[in-house]
Amino acid sequence: MADSGAGKATVRIKLVKSIAGTRESHRATVRGLGLRKLNSESTLEDTPAVRGMINKVSYLLRVL
Repeated sequence: MADSGAGKATVRIKLVKSIAGTRESHRATVRGLGLRKLNSESTLEDTPAVRGMINKVSYLLRVL
């Protein structure tokens, strides 16, 4: 977890495993996190909703 200049906590995530062959709900979650292709990265506000999404598909992601 990193702290941005605006004072809001953020979390950086990276898609490190392909979504091919995963459940459709997991694919939708990955898209909802702003990740598209393998090795794409996204910086999001650290909220309970985002943490829940990360936990759901943690086997596909790396938190940076």
